[in-house]
Amino acid sequence: MYKVLEELNKTSGITGSMLVAADGIVIASDLDSSNEEETVGALASSIAAVIRKSMDKLGREHFSQVTIEAERGKMFLAETGVGMLVVTAEQQANIGLVRLEINQAVSRLQQVN
Repeated sequence: MYKVLEELNKTSGITGSMLVAADGIVIASDLDSSNEEETVGALASSIAAVIRKSMDKLGREHFSQVTIEAERGKMFLAETGVGMLVVTAEQQANIGLVRLEINQAVSRLQQVN
């Protein structure tokens, strides 16, 4: 798992990545030092729970990937089957490239388990 995160973090614009359980517990992490792993994991889990409830109310399948854009950066959440992949990125990061690399990382994580 750590190798997948390490490779993902080599993508231009990505500042860190982690794998988080549904309850927010960090499974594996390779975040930059400015982010606290437990805080990011808990926040990502909370965001994902709200999205899941919203999708259920709409009668839709659970989400596979979500992109959040903020003033100072981006966050991507992706379901992997073994946990949620959380990726942080710079504001100017190429969303298409990051999403492509996330999809490849999700595939590799599913193969690991």
